[in-house]
Amino acid sequence: MDQAPPLPEINHQSVLIEGGLALDCGVHLRQLVVAYRTYGTLNAARSNAVLICHALTGDQYVAETHPVSGKPGWWGEMVGPGKPVDTDKYFVICANVLGGCMGSTGPRSPHDDRPGEPWGIEFPPVTIPDMVRAQKKLIDHLGIERLFAVVGGSMGGMQVLAWAALYPAHVFAAVPVAAAAFHSAQNIAFHEVGRQAIFADPDFHAGRYWQHEAIPARGLAVARMTAHITYLSEAALSRKFGRKLRGADSLTWFGDRFEVESYLEHQGSSFVRRFDANSYLTITRAMDFFDLAADHGGVLAEAFRGTKTRFLLVSFSSDWLFPTAQCRAIARALNHVAANVSFVEIDSDKGHDAFLLDEPDFTRTMRGFLAGAAEAAGLT
Repeated sequence: MDQAPPLPEINHQSVLIEGGLALDCGVHLRQLVVAYRTYGTLNAARSNAVLICHALTGDQYVAETHPVSGKPGWWGEMVGPGKPVDTDKYFVICANVLGGCMGSTGPRSPHDDRPGEPWGIEFPPVTIPDMVRAQKKLIDHLGIERLFAVVGGSMGGMQVLAWAALYPAHVFAAVPVAAAAFHSAQNIAFHEVGRQAIFADPDFHAGRYWQHEAIPARGLAVARMTAHITYLSEAALSRKFGRKLRGADSLTWFGDRFEVESYLEHQGSSFVRRFDANSYLTITRAMDFFDLAADHGGVLAEAFRGTKTRFLLVSFSSDWLFPTAQCRAIARALNHVAANVSFVEIDSDKGHDAFLLDEPDFTRTMRGFLAGAAEAAGLT
């Protein structure tokens, strides 16, 4: 892989939060910037706001052309005019997570103690609740007292659960999709393989690669390739690629001779052109640390005791990264405290990434739940 160019400098829409943010690790960030995008119109009562929480490799460009990749928004199946998250009806907000690399405070941001130099590898460890607290400061800045809904898949679903636990009075409806209340040992293991690939790249330079005008492109690409395999199912890979060769007429040991190899190579090379390696390290570790029950005496139900929030939990039958059993555990915890909860497993062979793809049953489920919640909330 050729050395990828540094990430382009883009003036993302953002807000500087006065007072910064106190992190779970004990560090107080004096500078807190939250980059975000909005779609639709906030109504006079400020009651129609929907917060979309993005996954590990997502960002705030949920329903528009991405300024770096030039690709359509990452959740075009779900967000937009006439879609289940209807931007003609709802005021949709999506923020780049704390620790990200698309404008929010993260490793690429100016160091609090060394102006003119980025945090880099010294950026303090953050948690999923830290990300949510940063989002809450954005919502407060926008003058919104209560969100109609918080919606997200994968790591975004973790944020939804943290929102419901931290700010139950400020969330009318919560929709965690393809998510879990903790990161499993298997998931941590896959993340660690990716991190070790980044560390092993000679262009990593102990996390200070910008000083060498380099980026650990090979290591970051391998991390992305490894993670991407976990987002798919065996059925999806077989249907799309099988054992098809790329015109090879002789046996070779190396090179992307199988089509699936070429696909993963493309995923890796395109990723390094829009993501920062230190942000990848920061965010994957935040996911690994997530354990909602541990924050509530080891009892998941206690995270939701007394909640008035309406929940829709969605899993996919072929998702082995966040399997249905983990979603059911959340449903049981919510039932234990008599919460208003609906749970559905969507039959799909597309794996974890099914929530990003065209799945008619998922679309109908989301549309129906949000319509019912809107009626209950008095939105017209």
